[in-house]
Amino acid sequence: MKKIKKAIISVSNKDKLIPLLKTLSKYKIKLISSGGTFKKIKKLKYKCIEVSEYTNSPEILNGRVKTLHPKIHAGILSKRNNKSHQKELIKNNFDEIDLVIVNFYPFEEALKNTNNHSKIIENIDIGGPTMVRAAAKNYKDVTVITSPQQYEKLINELNLNKGSTSLSFRQKMSEEAFSETAYYDALISDYFNKMSKNFFPKKKVFFSNLVEKLRYGENPHQESAIYSKTNKLDILQIHGKQLSYNNYNDIFSALIISKSLPKNIGTVIVKHANPCGVSMHKDHQKSYQLALACDPISAFGGIVALNGKIDEALALQISKMFYEVIIAQEIDQKALEILSKKKNLRILIADFKKNNLEQVKAISGGFLVQDVDTKIITKGDIVQAGKVAANETEIEQLIFSLQL
Repeated sequence: MKKIKKAIISVSNKDKLIPLLKTLSKYKIKLISSGGTFKKIKKLKYKCIEVSEYTNSPEILNGRVKTLHPKIHAGILSKRNNKSHQKELIKNNFDEIDLVIVNFYPFEEALKNTNNHSKIIENIDIGGPTMVRAAAKNYKDVTVITSPQQYEKLINELNLNKGSTSLSFRQKMSEEAFSETAYYDALISDYFNKMSKNFFPKKKVFFSNLVEKLRYGENPHQESAIYSKTNKLDILQIHGKQLSYNNYNDIFSALIISKSLPKNIGTVIVKHANPCGVSMHKDHQKSYQLALACDPISAFGGIVALNGKIDEALALQISKMFYEVIIAQEIDQKALEILSKKKNLRILIADFKKNNLEQVKAISGGFLVQDVDTKIITKGDIVQAGKVAANETEIEQLIFSLQL
């Protein structure tokens, strides 16, 4: 157990501070803070010392340099059971810092909200990740908190241990802290690579957020989860039980094909990640019937994706067959009522717009990476090579097959 005596708090997200500060005050934990966080803590009527006063060194460069000071980092990084470390702290009149609560400048939000390079650059946090890495490295003696979602865990830990934290808790928070800094740096690296159009850099870093842990993987003995580069996927489930690993695999196989078809006329049926029916027709019912006719036996228990709207008439047609998942651009209320009668049927609304996300395929010891094939095949791409010319119908069918 490590008693928390002094904490430094520097957060861009100032949500959920009140219960946190109340608990820290309860255990008489002294607070150090800076900038907007210091002002917020004082506004909430809690005692706090400003970083510049604590270090006797003013904030400089418009706040770019605040916590980057030996008194801060020695307090975080010093080993409590190392005599030479303790002597150096005493010699320099430095104190130990037992708790670091930091969340970073909102770089990811800046990318969503602006294309202004200067503003994006100013949202790259330096001091925050530096303190977090220092605290995470020294987890045997220091507790690190990197998200408001962890505050409740910290509060429970302090209450359980009367103002102290356990080694197992500190180690877990350290693990999450290093994941946070790695993710943050990966976002920044990706931004600079895209800016210079360096799509295949020497060091390739993948980053993503957990969407959900799945019940199992491709087989019941395998564990699995689904991740996204954002906090969500481009699909919205509106009915049915939880999606499985195999469902997701089939869903995105169907969407890749659906996105290659002209808007509002395409139907794709997939089973075990393989297409067993694809069609294009302006009449949605006809489009569905043509796709189903390709291989109605394989379609049983598969996934149907329609890049248009499902109406009542089409829903009645679809409901005659057993499917695991139905995906559509839109579905009207009557159609939803019909299909929702099948309790186990998953119904999804999806975005069928093409995107430029990269495709990644795992191979033994590495990955294959390529950009998404968004090319639209036209008659201009076809060159007659044989003596017998193809007619218009044959060319249309050839374009259809090449587009898939």
